[in-house]
Order: sequence, then structure tokens, then C-alpha cells
Amino acid sequence: MIPINKVTSDSACRTFLSNDVSFASFYNAAIFEGKQIIHPDRLVRYENDISFIINDSKRAEDKKRRRDIVVKTDVDGVCCLFSIEHQSTIDKNMVIRCGNYEMLEYLKQLKNKKLKRLVPQVMIVFYTGDKKWNTPLELNDYFDIPEELKEYVNDWKIKVVDVKEIDASKIKDEQTRYFIEAIQEMYKGNYEGL
Repeated sequence: MIPINKVTSDSACRTFLSNDVSFASFYNAAIFEGKQIIHPDRLVRYENDISFIINDSKRAEDKKRRRDIVVKTDVDGVCCLFSIEHQSTIDKNMVIRCGNYEMLEYLKQLKNKKLKRLVPQVMIVFYTGDKKWNTPLELNDYFDIPEELKEYVNDWKIKVVDVKEIDASKIKDEQTRYFIEAIQEMYKGNYEGL
């Protein structure tokens, strides 16, 4: 029997968005309303394996965290990190996961003596599930915060881009636009012509 290579939505999206043209085109549409801020020829893959140890005196856990795609590029001459975390299911802990990824990256940067300043990060949660995203988009949504403390409790926000809601007309690259439109048509039940 010949084994069949199972393609998941996670691996398909990761593979497609690993292409520099697709990544830049998707990001420019999702974040910058189609304005060409990120240029595919200036993207550099960025190592994003982050390990950390949690030690609460009862146990020590070695954890590994990895975002799906991370690239380094410049915006107006400033080095920045852009990342995509693909989700085919709703994760109620996504704000905390994203905050964790980003803060661990900042801690890693602080150890780099060559850096004079931290490198800013922008992260998109690319959601391709069938239900509407219905969990918190910011850390403060998890709390009941007394009015007197609101200005003092730090917040962390995420940007969830739902494939069903992307304005594909803002995607400049034809292949990337077709990929997004094909997914949208599948969710509408329109399989003819795909």
C-alpha cells in the first residue's frame, strides 16, 4: 500500500505563505489596506524557535514555542519582524499565546549585545475556521478590572484576520488573491470553477 501524504489546512497555509510574494501580498492587504509597505525582495526568514524553562519549585518544564512564519524586513529603514500564526480552530488562549511569543522574542533580543534597540513585531493570527472568531482579542477581555485600576493594567491585543472577511481586491499578487478567493468560495459552498 502506498502511503498518502495528508495535507492539512495548517501545512497548506504555511507552505503557501512561506512564499515571499504571497507573504508580502497577504500582509499588505490584511494590515496595510493594500498599500505596498512590505516588499517581497526584502524579506529574510527569521529563526523563531524559542525555548524557556518554567520553574515554580514544584516542577521544571522545558517548553518550546514556534510561530508558523516569521520574517525580518525594514519599514521606512527600521528593522521589523512580521509573523503569521495560522489557526484553523478557535483558541481561547490566543491572546496569551501571542503575547508569550512576542515577549519571549523581546527577552531574546535583550540578550543580543549588538542590538541598540528592540526590533518591533507585528503578528497576525490567520484564521481559516468555519465559525466566527468569538474569543478575546485583547488581554483585558479576560479580566474583571475595577474602574480605578483600568489605566494601570497592561493590555495585549491581537489582530485576527478571518479568511472569510478579507477584501481580496486589496491583494495585489494574482496567485495570492486566487488562493484567498478559492478558500472564500469554498466556505460559500461555491465549488464550480475552482
